[in-house]
Amino acid sequence: MSNNANNTIVNDPDGGLPRLLEIMRRLRDPETGCPWDIQQDFKTIAPYTIEEAYEVADAIERQDWADLEGELGDLLLQTVYHTQMGEEAGLFTFGSVANAISDKMIARHPHVFGDENRDKSADQQTADWEKIKAAERAGKAQDGVLDGVAVGLPALLRAVKLQKRAARVGFDWPSTDQVLDKIVEETQELVEARNTLTHADVAEEFGDLLFVMANLGRHLKVDPEEALRAANAKFIRRFNAIEKALADQGKRPEKSTLEEMDALWDQVKAAEKAVL
Repeated sequence: MSNNANNTIVNDPDGGLPRLLEIMRRLRDPETGCPWDIQQDFKTIAPYTIEEAYEVADAIERQDWADLEGELGDLLLQTVYHTQMGEEAGLFTFGSVANAISDKMIARHPHVFGDENRDKSADQQTADWEKIKAAERAGKAQDGVLDGVAVGLPALLRAVKLQKRAARVGFDWPSTDQVLDKIVEETQELVEARNTLTHADVAEEFGDLLFVMANLGRHLKVDPEEALRAANAKFIRRFNAIEKALADQGKRPEKSTLEEMDALWDQVKAAEKAVL
């Protein structure tokens, strides 16, 4: 493609995906591209990919649809970045990646794209989906029950995925009662470690407790990542209200006592519940 044609695409405000692909190609051009972009590789870009995915989730949580449009663009750029590097290394292209996910979606939805009956419950569809994924893992020589659960997932999300895999072969508590009993047990072990053992032991017991908490969320059909994000948002909202109340009194948090802030926290909490 000539330089004039390249420039036409780059400068076309309605150029869509071909425009973005060409922009990335130009950024990575070893002779005329951006020095920073040229230096990057899969490993250095991966943290940005994870960050952009979280920013998409944040925009959705805030229901900021204008911001979501921009964040989705940032996330799309990450895919384009990785596929450009893949093409340079002769590994894959944007087209091959798009074809691969299209093939996967068709294979995993035989009730839509094949001749299977689509008159099934969401639970049955989930079970069928898992069977198809298990067959795919077997084709990749991933024979272990826990094979293929990505190491780079957020820890709480990975814990739930590992637990779901184990549950499929019967390694699971039958009810939340046993999970709650285990939480009590792990809490006691954490207290004992804090009082008598090393910091490494405390960290291990704390991790065990978090793992069981994630399991409780799974049994309650609560996404622990989503629940913790909501708890974070609630904490920010209430603490901001404390700061505002203190500011109305001409004070700042660092110049206030814990008792004062606790009292304001209780007021904010009570006011929120009153609205509900």
